[in-house]
Amino acid sequence: MNIPPDLRYTRNDEWVRVEGHIGITGITDYAQAALADIVYAELPEIGQAFKQGEGYGEVESVKAAADLYLPLSGVITAVNATLKEHPEIINSDPYGEGWTVKFSIADLSELDKLMDAAAYEAYCQERQH
Repeated sequence: MNIPPDLRYTRNDEWVRVEGHIGITGITDYAQAALADIVYAELPEIGQAFKQGEGYGEVESVKAAADLYLPLSGVITAVNATLKEHPEIINSDPYGEGWTVKFSIADLSELDKLMDAAAYEAYCQERQH
């Protein structure tokens, strides 16, 4: 299971990379493995605002559908349009080309509510038993 140390994580299996006041997010390696082959991604419009933990989209796999929740409050600034035609990229590269949205972060202090890599790894191991 790949858990990059430079990211923060949610209990809903999303990750966020912070670059200044911009957040980039997607689903974790753990989540994509649990979902298996992702066949569809529904993403929001640019300009939409969401609160921390609010649903902003959905991914569907051959096994199940999963809601996507924004890890930090913010306004969507970019959507990964490639996922419309190739949602399977989430499976092959969840932390790179498989990102879902970029957003302007409303409140950087919300990062304190997220898990670091070690805490997320422990959380995933807990659920596997």
